[in-house]
Amino acid sequence: MAGALDGILVLSLEQAVAAPYCTSRLADAGARVIKIERAEGDFARGYDAVAKGQASYFVWLNRGKQSLVADIKVPGDAELLHRILAKADVFVQNLMPGAAARAGFGTEELRAKYPRLIVVDISGYGDEGPYAKMKSYDMLVQAETGLASITGGPDAPGRVGVSVCDIAAGMYAHQAILEALIARGKTGEGRSIKVSLFDGMADWMAVPLLHHDYGGKAPGRVGLAHPSVAPYSAFVSSDGIPIVISVQNDREWGNFCAHVLEEPVAAEFATNVLRVKNRAALDAHIAAAFARRKRDDLVARLNKGSIAFGELNDVARFSRHPQLRRVEIDTPAGPVAIPAPPPVVDGVRAPALGPVPAVGQHTDAIRAEFA
Repeated sequence: MAGALDGILVLSLEQAVAAPYCTSRLADAGARVIKIERAEGDFARGYDAVAKGQASYFVWLNRGKQSLVADIKVPGDAELLHRILAKADVFVQNLMPGAAARAGFGTEELRAKYPRLIVVDISGYGDEGPYAKMKSYDMLVQAETGLASITGGPDAPGRVGVSVCDIAAGMYAHQAILEALIARGKTGEGRSIKVSLFDGMADWMAVPLLHHDYGGKAPGRVGLAHPSVAPYSAFVSSDGIPIVISVQNDREWGNFCAHVLEEPVAAEFATNVLRVKNRAALDAHIAAAFARRKRDDLVARLNKGSIAFGELNDVARFSRHPQLRRVEIDTPAGPVAIPAPPPVVDGVRAPALGPVPAVGQHTDAIRAEFA
């Protein structure tokens, strides 16, 4: 199946996670993505060495790209990049604040020179406001947006276990690029797109913020539980299997009482508001019931009552999950299996994922092409 973005040329001055996430999805859809790297490579190549001696983040986020070693501060290299931009559809950059503009690759300059170009700036805090020039990384933004304050157990805040601020920004940038390509097809004009890690996570933090602003109190840290819904937590079977259950409404709670607890609905737990208010007593009651039954018996009862549930897997069990789809991608060190990326469209996945490039693997060919 031909990619939806076949024929689209993307030049990306990228590093770390946010911009590479965005451009990896463009490459998955068939776009040609030229990744500009330093001579030593994107510093994300050195994050770890677990994927056959290569960094897990880099392998995950740089499939299907071409690697061009170039220095935007060297006049000859800057001229090469401008020759590429003259033919490009999209330019993405997530350098430190102001770095691209100082080198002659600022949004206003590029949009004036290449009217059809879609220019994407990904930053920590945007280019306005008191934090605009601050360095930023994922966990710092998790802290600044209050995400860490509602994550973890009651005793201490915690980092979300994956780079959610980076990933969110990359997803928003990808979405905005697709919209801009559609709009350009109608108007012939490119766009200037600005995405920040802070703004992306601020959007995700809307519900806790509304609780604070209009309810007078932000949700507390409740560990593996839901601050607004109960029961929505993990309970352990008699044979030691943690099972997370989710009861979303009072009808489901009635089913849970009938099929799992085998008891009538108690007045103090009759509504979700009361269940949240009396969470400690509720959880203790359910925990005692689960502790009397084995995993298979509980699963049968939960299914009979049409109650949503899931087992609390660690990564080792997730790696063997029957629902987990994997694909292999080629890397300089050999094939590596990663989760098959979404989406599935009309029953068909995107074209086969391209290989992960070595540093500067395509430098000579690209320089010759755009000489």
